[in-house]
Amino acid sequence: MSAAILIGKGDDTPQRLLAQYANRHGLVAGATGTGKTVTLQVLAEGFSQLGVPVFAADIKGDLSGIAAAGEAKPKLLERAATIGVENWAPAASPTVFWDVFGTSGHPVRATVSDMGPVLLARLLDLSDVQEAVLSLVFRYADDQGLLLLDLKDLRAVLQYVGSNAKSFGTDYGLVSPGSVGAIQRALLQLESDGAEHFFGEPALDLADFMRCDMTGRGIVNVLAADVLYQKPRLYSTFLLWLLAELFERLPEAGDADKPKLVFFFDEAHLLFKDAPKALVEKVEQVVRLIRSKGVGVYFVTQNPLDLPDTVLGQLGNRVQHALRAFTPRDQKAVKAAAETFRPNPKLKVAEVIQSLGVGEALVSTLDEKGVPTVVEKTLIAPPRSRIGPLTADERQQVRARSPVAGRYEQAVDRESAYEKLSARAAPAQPAAPAAGGDAGWWDRGSAPAPTAGGRATKSGTAARRGDTVVEAAIKSATRSAASSIGREVGRQLLRGLLGSLSRR
Repeated sequence: MSAAILIGKGDDTPQRLLAQYANRHGLVAGATGTGKTVTLQVLAEGFSQLGVPVFAADIKGDLSGIAAAGEAKPKLLERAATIGVENWAPAASPTVFWDVFGTSGHPVRATVSDMGPVLLARLLDLSDVQEAVLSLVFRYADDQGLLLLDLKDLRAVLQYVGSNAKSFGTDYGLVSPGSVGAIQRALLQLESDGAEHFFGEPALDLADFMRCDMTGRGIVNVLAADVLYQKPRLYSTFLLWLLAELFERLPEAGDADKPKLVFFFDEAHLLFKDAPKALVEKVEQVVRLIRSKGVGVYFVTQNPLDLPDTVLGQLGNRVQHALRAFTPRDQKAVKAAAETFRPNPKLKVAEVIQSLGVGEALVSTLDEKGVPTVVEKTLIAPPRSRIGPLTADERQQVRARSPVAGRYEQAVDRESAYEKLSARAAPAQPAAPAAGGDAGWWDRGSAPAPTAGGRATKSGTAARRGDTVVEAAIKSATRSAASSIGREVGRQLLRGLLGSLSRR
């Protein structure tokens, strides 16, 4: 029999998720408090034991308990015996914590160039015209060899393009100062939301997400999303970027005994909320094609109607917890969930969905032939790890012994678009003017605006040290410039699946 994860005990047979079909994606749905997080924990543990790395967003902090062994409580022992779990014993899973803001885990960063204009436009909530201007800015930066690493780089190029809009018309098309101004205002709002923590270097190396420990168990990567979740556009865009990066960088895997990585997308409705049709189509395309890269995507949400039909139809493995039909939309969701399962003559699925208890679910997975099994009411197996969150001290201990400890903690600010544009204009810069004097080239739009003291505004280390623009450029030029040459050579041609599609 193929390697499999025991989900629980059905009325007739044990319900297992076959590893060979785990990259056919899946759905874990149900109302709040019905056991979705514990089901996710059971699946993540199972994949880890099979040697499959896992990525999961942790909205409430409860999933952090997977890093600690559980307790052999009587109820858990009784459930394990009822289900027929062999040799059940408390055990922790190897875990690495991540956090975009760097407080509850290792910092996660991406460069502005990695994000690309399409996803960044969604993050900034830009109009079609403003997105076109943003794409022009990216194209110009590529052509001029200006690295877009963090938000100050993007602001510098935006200001340069906006101030020299007339000279761009022949090669790049007309640029509206109003659109540039709107993008700049959106960037300020993005910074106020804390996004400056996400953009920069060292950028995340996806290989660090796809590790196994020394015993061969897959690492469970837990993204602390309790704060990030409060920024829904940043949360959904970050996870979509991660999917696009996986698709871009992983080679074709074909049919394999198990996936290379399993990706759990909690609160999946945020990905599709207010999303334009074109973006939904791109998401559907990524989900459809990433299977061939050996990645399984599991959407976790309250209501199956949160997902578009084109995405829902690709999810071969399903765990449906209880739904409550209090409103017409709830009743529609119950009916829709019931109709997506392969019927079981013994069950009235629509009625059972409303009567499921905590820790019970309707389960249907793919069998040995890749065909959905008949849906069964299932008692979910107990996790071996802790049910509930870690304490702050326990989380810190896990972080300290992480295999990537110290790799991402210190931000790097090397020479990029901001420094190059500043250095390019520096020879023409006159001495600091007296109060009310000429502001020099700043007024002509060749580089970012100065502070009251005459120096360029710089949100990095140079501003804190009080360096001049020239000093900052010289010092930045000495910091590991060669480390990204290979990575940037192909950036114009291949920025990521969603970014490249925007130029076609």
